[in-house]
Amino acid sequence: MGSPPIPLVCRLAVTVVAASVHDNTLGAALLDRVAAAVPSVRKAWVDAGFKTTVVEHGAGLGSDVEVVGRPPGARGFTRLPKRWVVEQTFGTLMLHRRLARGYEAKPSSAVAMIRWSMVDVMARRLTRAATATWRDPRV
Repeated sequence: MGSPPIPLVCRLAVTVVAASVHDNTLGAALLDRVAAAVPSVRKAWVDAGFKTTVVEHGAGLGSDVEVVGRPPGARGFTRLPKRWVVEQTFGTLMLHRRLARGYEAKPSSAVAMIRWSMVDVMARRLTRAATATWRDPRV
């Protein structure tokens, strides 16, 4: 019997900004960074907070930007396609103590901590090793 597949999530770009920055401004800047780093990316999914500005900007870069919205007539909690990947990533990052609170004073420090955490996550998935987290009881 073969081993189960290893889910790998690779973050292509990380941006940390103040909460006052509008989604469209951030989305366009992030698309620029991804297009410069990995020009082969042709598809992006965004939530309903992003408007046509980001979709048009992505089209100008040669990427298809799709807004993932709630299905018509949906009531209560509805699992949105592709959105769960983002939520799973946020949950995984929160297992790293330094990211569980707003300890970082500079956005560049927060970006470095996110990258470091993703390296840890990817290394654990590749090696199938269980690394103790801050939540694990002392042995």
